Amino acid sequence: MDIVIVGAGIGGLAAGAALAGRGHAVRVLERSPELREVGAGIQVSPNGLRVLEALGVAGRLDDAPRARAVSLREHRRGAEVLRLDLAARGMDAGYRFVHRADLVAVLAEAARAAGAVIETGVSVETVDPAEPAAAVLADGTRIEADLVIGADGLHSVLRPVLNGAAPARFTGQVAWRATVPNVIDHPSEARVQMGPGRHLVSYPLRGGARVNLVAVEERKAWTAEGWQHTDDPAALRRAFSRFGGPAAQLLAEVEAPGLWGLFRHPVAAHWHGKGMALLGDAAHPTLPFLAQGANMALEDAWVLARALELPGGLGSRLHAYQTRRRARVERVIAAADGNAWKYHLRTPPIRFAAHTALRIAGRFVPDRMLGQFDWLYGHDVTA
Repeated sequence: MDIVIVGAGIGGLAAGAALAGRGHAVRVLERSPELREVGAGIQVSPNGLRVLEALGVAGRLDDAPRARAVSLREHRRGAEVLRLDLAARGMDAGYRFVHRADLVAVLAEAARAAGAVIETGVSVETVDPAEPAAAVLADGTRIEADLVIGADGLHSVLRPVLNGAAPARFTGQVAWRATVPNVIDHPSEARVQMGPGRHLVSYPLRGGARVNLVAVEERKAWTAEGWQHTDDPAALRRAFSRFGGPAAQLLAEVEAPGLWGLFRHPVAAHWHGKGMALLGDAAHPTLPFLAQGANMALEDAWVLARALELPGGLGSRLHAYQTRRRARVERVIAAADGNAWKYHLRTPPIRFAAHTALRIAGRFVPDRMLGQFDWLYGHDVTA
């Protein structure tokens, strides 16, 4: 098949590598003048790493820190509330902390090696659902293909063609993102420091030289959505002024944090049409409270490539792709939503009771606490 992929992010490049590797003629069109990934770190959990292994690129990430644990902490002193020991369950080998730019580079190389053509500086304005479908550029140029895939994120040009306009709803939360020097010798673990109406996530990147920070605060109003806003670091430090311990040291190092509002977008009702398909955030945006956005895009890419090998017409194969993915991504989105309020308990007695319960469970039934994520991390779309 002749396939055009709109968007050269993690999902689009993974799809390009998987599809070109199966013999399809693939063109990946990227609006930016060069391949780059805004943001900073991502957590590649075992379910996502299995896709990278199947694509033959997981070994390129051997220098990325391996997550030995997830540590939930209280906000004032940073004292540990619950420790989920990934290493004890043998999961650390499959859980990595990766810089987005590094993963994009690895996937781009894999896609090109498989035969995909990546074109940058190509602005797709819409997708024409005619037969054949066509990506329509800003200058009116039509690029026709047997299949056009929208892997272009939250503001996908293909999603409204398949689903119409769907206004987003502000969740009442904003997030800052930054990377800072590792001045605290941050261990190879994901730390979540929980406070009233806010939480801070930190983990090491690039051999431990840097630390990735994501700070989330509840807020009544917000206007713009996106990653492109830069905020005054003093505003971030004011919002988290009651956070002590190592978190305060890391926040003191922040220089130019990105800031964006978190919006809830519904899962798309239609992931495919005649000669068209969606994957990743274009189909099912998720909030960043389970670290699964990139992992779901990787899973989508592999399942879509597999589905196109099924017998029957293209429509039935694309329907199989959506059927295989929808229930899983909806469960992931619901789990991520649930984490938000758990991290932000405001009332001191309720927060104390919840943290005490977590401490007791972590001490007496640690396997059960970590085992509750087996449905997520143990899933293997490549099997």
